[in-house]
Amino acid sequence: MSNELTDLEKAALLSGENIWQSRAFPHAGIRSLFFADGPHGVRKQTGSGDHLGIAASLPATCFPTAATVANSWDPALAEEVGRALGAEAAEQGVDVLLGPGLNIKRSPLCGRNFEYFSEDPFLAGTLAAGYVRGIQSQGVAASPKHFAVNSQELRRMASDSVVDERTLREIYLTAFEIVVRESSPRVIMSSYNRVNGAYAHENKHLLTDILRDEWGFDGAVITDWGGGNDPVAAIRAGGGLEMPSPGLDSARQILAALESGELDRADLAARAAELSELAAWIEGGESGGAGKDDHHELARRAAQQSIVLLKNDDAVLPLPAGERVAVVGDFAAEPRYQGAGSSLVNATTVTTALDAIAASELDIVAYAPGFARTGGEDQTLADEAVAAAKSADTVLLYLGLDEVSESEGKDREHLRLNDNQVELLRRLHGVNERIVVVLSAGAVVELPWLDDCAALVHGYLGGQAGAAAMVDVLTGTVNPSGRLAETYPLALSDSPTQRDYPATGDSALYREGLFVGYRYYSTAGVPVRFPFGYGLSYTAFTYSALTVTDAGATFSVENSGSGAGAEVAQLYVRRLTDGAIRPAVELKGFCKVYLERGERARVTIPFDRYTFRTFDVVGDRWVNETGEYEIVIGAHAADARLTAAHTLTGDAPQQPPAGLPHYAAGDVANVPDEEFARLLGRHLPAARPERGDLALNDPLRAMHHAKSPLARLAARVLRALIDRSERKGAPDLNLYFLYNMPFRATAKMTGGAVSVPMAEAITEIVNGHLFRGVGRLVRAFFRNLSDNKRMRTALAADVKRAPIH
Repeated sequence: MSNELTDLEKAALLSGENIWQSRAFPHAGIRSLFFADGPHGVRKQTGSGDHLGIAASLPATCFPTAATVANSWDPALAEEVGRALGAEAAEQGVDVLLGPGLNIKRSPLCGRNFEYFSEDPFLAGTLAAGYVRGIQSQGVAASPKHFAVNSQELRRMASDSVVDERTLREIYLTAFEIVVRESSPRVIMSSYNRVNGAYAHENKHLLTDILRDEWGFDGAVITDWGGGNDPVAAIRAGGGLEMPSPGLDSARQILAALESGELDRADLAARAAELSELAAWIEGGESGGAGKDDHHELARRAAQQSIVLLKNDDAVLPLPAGERVAVVGDFAAEPRYQGAGSSLVNATTVTTALDAIAASELDIVAYAPGFARTGGEDQTLADEAVAAAKSADTVLLYLGLDEVSESEGKDREHLRLNDNQVELLRRLHGVNERIVVVLSAGAVVELPWLDDCAALVHGYLGGQAGAAAMVDVLTGTVNPSGRLAETYPLALSDSPTQRDYPATGDSALYREGLFVGYRYYSTAGVPVRFPFGYGLSYTAFTYSALTVTDAGATFSVENSGSGAGAEVAQLYVRRLTDGAIRPAVELKGFCKVYLERGERARVTIPFDRYTFRTFDVVGDRWVNETGEYEIVIGAHAADARLTAAHTLTGDAPQQPPAGLPHYAAGDVANVPDEEFARLLGRHLPAARPERGDLALNDPLRAMHHAKSPLARLAARVLRALIDRSERKGAPDLNLYFLYNMPFRATAKMTGGAVSVPMAEAITEIVNGHLFRGVGRLVRAFFRNLSDNKRMRTALAADVKRAPIH
């Protein structure tokens, strides 16, 4: 156990051994732990590791991404997927699965939205809790990520998320709170960014005051890979294991802080004990085993339940047996079924749309690729598609975002499909109006072309069996029951974050406050293409007989249509009396109900600790304001099928701060700095000069403005390499990482080959002090060699002296 470790061993325990493993101290009963990415499939790399999916990994089931499963609104399904993920992880010898990711979709431009659940914290937290319960039922620790307020890929390791306390609590932390309280994860992964000035892994307010003291978390906190900064500050704040491997450089800093009195031994002991207890928990776990064939069918079922039918004019769907179809689109032959980055899975098998349609009772009369997926006009491909459309009763047109359009490490520049896809749709509509668009994308897209298709079915990123699941829906074998977990605006310009997203400087200003996603659109009265929670079915549902008590809301749902199906009944709360500023409506409960034709069910959605609460910043506590509320039951955020008034007796209503007119009206698209500062209760961070000296925590991309000509050249070369990879349609994720990586990360991801003093010397060279910097670098290099040898010798001696149990 950890109390048998020396100070040096405890310090070393808090640094990874290599890319994917922690250090082992067998004499203290602490084994090495193996970590692997796994939000929607286990990615255990073979041979050399790189964290970003470049090197090969063992085959594993590729389930639909979190953004896809979120559309199922089914926590039981999420738990079932989690159980399969845990079983496969255990089979591969993985101890900690790095997921699920549950950051809030602040902007539709975030390049990693495919890996996150929703714009709503209640939905995201409820589904993520299901994943965690499932994963950990197999004796594998889950690691929900990225804690917290990590909303953009640009400068993600060198950005400060500036957010007011109420928004922090109600929007960006609530999902994590639900996960911690409902599923007890053994690990939490901190995010790269700073939160209100302090790095997340060194943020006592997040890691101790809230995560541990308020929510009761008793597990270990680990960094994202390369996310460590100051190991001493991290230990004091509640941050633990630093991954992947800074060598023993961090351990040296920890020992020096103990010697100087800067660090309390009790804090070091607490962090070491958390890792020791994690190892013991994993050692005692058991797995039910992994059945890959069963998991492929589960992946298909998960995709089926998550497909969203967005348009179905004249009931063009489902297609009858024998329907003569032309299949058009590059995505039909080469499906886009997962995202890019650290979550990239080596799927056990992949079904294409062409294979799935051929196995159905549809009659394929022609197939044409139609377009190049990465864009650019190709008249021959388009002409072939038009000819195919003329020969068919119905066109199945497979459109989507290509691999360059959404990826870890890069935010999106717009929400459009490539122009060649939209132009092809227009031409096909001119020769055949029965066009069913099958959309593949991990996030929101603009749909100005919606009138040119008869039906639109969104599969998101459906995993290895997603194409077969889509054909099940197209043919009516499965009735679609997915509902959007994010709002589809009419245009990107309607987004409340468009002014500031992504932040290109040191600070990301969350000036929109509480008004994220549907909370903004519903309050400000901004029309949308498809509201949060929206989705169609091949049948119809009727709501009636709402009653509300202090315990919750009960109502009836009846399948009044022509076939069996599932409805997602949603409960929203609207405050009617004065008090704290609130969005017009907020999701506070939901229930997915499966009903046969003509069947009626009585549904109860209970109230809980999250239903009416708001955070009182002045009192630093959660309150339930006394007053009148409206309980709204419907099929999406803009659908008030049933309403009932409810009187709550609780805490005294809050008085909203003066001087916040934009927030009071929900009109937050252009909040002035002065008003945002009033919301924060402090001055906004001062912007640093763009062309000043670069510091240890500045990203490599900042070298474009460095004083050193060599550094500027290096930045241009790095940018050119990124551009070349994107032109090829195969973005280089390691280049993205490097471009946004701060200089300090060279000391955190090189296994001790580079120390922090060496990284500081590199920044001196970049700032134009070539000779002084090179001299400092050489001295630091040899000192690092000597210190590493001394530390390794001392560590080996400690282990040798320890008793063997």
